[in-house]
Amino acid sequence: MGKLHEQMKADLTLKGYSEHTHEAYLRYLRGFAKHYMRSPAEMGEEEIRAFLLHLAQEQKADPYLQKAYISALKFFYRTTLGRPAVVANIPNPKLPKRMPVVLSEEEVLAIFEAICYIKHKAMIATTYGAGLRISEVCSLRKSDVDSQRMRMLIHGKGKKERYCLLSPMILELLREYYRKVRPKGDWLFPGRNPQKHLSRGAIHKALKKAVKKVEIKKKVSMHALRHSFATHLLEHGTDIRFVQVLLGHASIRSTMRYTHVSNAALSRIESPWDRLLKTKKQGGQPCKGPK
Repeated sequence: MGKLHEQMKADLTLKGYSEHTHEAYLRYLRGFAKHYMRSPAEMGEEEIRAFLLHLAQEQKADPYLQKAYISALKFFYRTTLGRPAVVANIPNPKLPKRMPVVLSEEEVLAIFEAICYIKHKAMIATTYGAGLRISEVCSLRKSDVDSQRMRMLIHGKGKKERYCLLSPMILELLREYYRKVRPKGDWLFPGRNPQKHLSRGAIHKALKKAVKKVEIKKKVSMHALRHSFATHLLEHGTDIRFVQVLLGHASIRSTMRYTHVSNAALSRIESPWDRLLKTKKQGGQPCKGPK
């Protein structure tokens, strides 16, 4: 698979896919080839369908993982091999609608205070304080921080750029981090090699360690900080259209799901049961059952 591996890698680069997508798509293609111990170029729709059934029925793979495999295989057969007919009739699995994990403001602060290393503290605070994706906070460059206009340039999903909030306290924390660490190179949060930014795995590991330390039972990821940012803004009365812009959502529908988890919004809704009891206490007559 060496030649095909390099060819697909080149195609992903030419299409402008992220490094994370490069790694994932190539890993899924290798998994498909390993299952049959054959080159993917020798296989077609029949083998793909059988493999996907194996994932769903025998491996009990999550629908999101199934979809990821399908996306990788569709890219490979359409773009790298130029055989789009092979995957034309491969259906995507129906994805479950999951409510986003949202932390309380107290939980966010507890996680922040449980982290010792100033670089990780700065990344966690920036992720929550600006509502960033993990890829966005990792790929911040020093030049992206505009302290004059109090904003940051974000290199978002799909190569889309946007500006986000730079609060005075986030700026103060970033300056403290810079004074103590003096990061080399262009990246704001470099890895051990200053030519590369800190990996997703490193900041995930730091977050999970802090979550465990403060004994939060929720399934917390870096994306939960972004969910919490949006939910807390809505709870404090921020117009949803501004939240949409800050998150970089192309459609308001993507932002609307945070209205379903906003405690402030839910707390304004009165249960019909409560209304019945209030009516009774105020002298109303309860309904009589059948005689």
